[in-house]
Amino acid sequence: MVQATARGTGQEQAAGTAPDSTSGALVTAEDVVVGYARPVLGPLTFRVEAGDVVGVWGPNGVGKSTLLKAMAGTARVLRGRLDVAQDRRIAYQSQQPVRLPEMPLTGRELLAYLGADESGAPQRLQGWLDQRMDRLSGGQFQLLTIWACLGGDADLVLLDEPSNNLDPQGVEVLAELLAARRGREAVLVVSHEAPFLERVATRRLEVGP
Repeated sequence: MVQATARGTGQEQAAGTAPDSTSGALVTAEDVVVGYARPVLGPLTFRVEAGDVVGVWGPNGVGKSTLLKAMAGTARVLRGRLDVAQDRRIAYQSQQPVRLPEMPLTGRELLAYLGADESGAPQRLQGWLDQRMDRLSGGQFQLLTIWACLGGDADLVLLDEPSNNLDPQGVEVLAELLAARRGREAVLVVSHEAPFLERVATRRLEVGP
């Protein structure tokens, strides 16, 4: 499907305990190193709390996507601690959301299937809701799937390079989507474009080799 939604386990992926739910932290990282067979990024120490829009910034190839995948459970925590609060829902948008050659469902039907709030979608998305998904442009499809993450009931939204492949107007719409949901959940936005993150993020997490 175009995005993966899963329930955060709060399980210790390395030594440590799950974050205290009363502290407001959805993610707590302490000297965490993430990767696959070998380390890719880290060590990093940070917290993510409800209402944060955290811009994860760094050069291409440094491991920003791997950090998000570790939170989503598809990359490994090799050292340190990375805890996600228990009983929280996670929505993850990859860099290139998959669209089948034939998708005979409308944007409205997609949002309903994924439990996203159709009524809260910004006005510029409303005109796409009754169109078939396979007849939208690549940018329109990408923006609708991003709203499927933001407009659902996720507590933590992970967006990997969401401005990729968008024209300037599409980037404007993306900024509207993020502003429309600010304060309702925590969002991590990966990008190598510092000006974009300065516009949409409440704070920035810089990562590097």
